[in-house]
Amino acid sequence: MKIKHSLFTRRRFLNSMIGGWITAMGAAFLAPIAKFVFLPNKEPDEILLPKSDYENMEPNTVKLFSWGAKPGLLKMNDDRSYTAFVAVCTHLDCNVSYLPDQRKFFCACHDGWYDENGINIAGPPPTPVRQLNVALDGEHFIITKNKGNE
Repeated sequence: MKIKHSLFTRRRFLNSMIGGWITAMGAAFLAPIAKFVFLPNKEPDEILLPKSDYENMEPNTVKLFSWGAKPGLLKMNDDRSYTAFVAVCTHLDCNVSYLPDQRKFFCACHDGWYDENGINIAGPPPTPVRQLNVALDGEHFIITKNKGNE
């Protein structure tokens, strides 16, 4: 059975395809700009971590925790004190990992290196990794922003 009249003409179909393509390209271009202007997640002022999850760490090791939408690292130092960092490179916000055998933090995106205290020592990172304050209160570690390096 042949239909006498089509719902779409060839011209309307091609115009719809081109319009859809232009709309998709515009959205792909504007989405990162909107994400930059309107931050999706606000960083927390403080978080509580259960002491039982982190107290059995060995010296010179790290464990991950969530710092808002970003990863955080809680590091046990050689003197059994704790230091916390936002595990994000200061160059382009890539995730940073800790290499205990080298006692350094490493960003694999652009070969950025930080020493065990988070100070940038090689590669493109312009500033040290952000350090957080750590306090112990009974059964919880209290991780707060360090007002000096925001």
